[in-house]
Amino acid sequence: MKFEMSEHSSKSKQSPERKNDMSSHGLKIIDFHAHFPTSRWVKWVSSWKERLAQKYGMEKAQLLIEQSMQDKEKMRKLWGFAPPESEIHSDEEQAARWVKDLNLKGVERVNFVTGGGNETLSQIVRLHPKKFSGFAHHNIFSEDAPFELERAVKKLGLKGYKVIASSQVKSIDDKSAYLVWEMAEKLEVPVIIHFGVLGGGGGPSFNLKNMNPLTLWEVTKMFPKIPFVIPHFGAGYLRELLLLCWSSPNVYIDTSGSNRWIHWMPFKMDMKDLFKKTLETVGPDRLIFGSDSSYFPRGFSAPYLMKQLEACQALELEKEIMERIFYGNAAKLLKLEK
Repeated sequence: MKFEMSEHSSKSKQSPERKNDMSSHGLKIIDFHAHFPTSRWVKWVSSWKERLAQKYGMEKAQLLIEQSMQDKEKMRKLWGFAPPESEIHSDEEQAARWVKDLNLKGVERVNFVTGGGNETLSQIVRLHPKKFSGFAHHNIFSEDAPFELERAVKKLGLKGYKVIASSQVKSIDDKSAYLVWEMAEKLEVPVIIHFGVLGGGGGPSFNLKNMNPLTLWEVTKMFPKIPFVIPHFGAGYLRELLLLCWSSPNVYIDTSGSNRWIHWMPFKMDMKDLFKKTLETVGPDRLIFGSDSSYFPRGFSAPYLMKQLEACQALELEKEIMERIFYGNAAKLLKLEK
């Protein structure tokens, strides 16, 4: 179906009081991209610090982390989010809080792309299978990576695979990862790959080539049946991502996060511009809503959803188009029952 914008505005007339009432958005919502705040989060942060220390030394690694935290704190205040809580909750408690928060904010389901390892995340998903789904997120360059992906999908019930390209030492198109792509193709699951800037202040990258989505060019050709999803509109690499999408119809875009990288572009851009350009080029069937939510007390990042809905309303999109972006496309990739 050719994408066309409506001649009439679909923007509903709401009072200021109703504007932030999440039950009034009138759409079914799937958050395709969130991170479960597992009790193992502290261990993950420690592991990340160790990786930085191996490359830059402990003193510089500590400075890089402090700079990142300062930038994240600045962003948190900009959006008016409460500080992340310091209290440790069990995974069962966090899962119950997520369900309550999703119901409060009018969100049908959340897909966690990370969550303390495949085994842990699968246990969390099983607690609330009608509200949660999850992705495998193990090391793509480990010797057992393809077999672990098969186990994660077939035995643990996870529905896809998440990779952070920016944090890999090897190039994401390295032939040593081809067995993983072959397994993903065999299992018929989507793969979400983070390119571009990473973390507060852009964050460090372990392989600059992996910042660029075009690094995936050959992989998308070799494995055209795999739906590759690139989050955050490419996180600073919008042009490169759109070129990749032009070349490869199996590449999708997810809208997750604050997308504050747009302020560092050499040209003026806002959320409306992002949606307009991606809809004009990629179309509505390859655009998927995500929030990049994680910690409490913020929970589901409702302001991110509202910002994106406002952009779509400003573009006067038909409701049917918005339903695909905010629900249908994710439901199709996750193979949810209708």
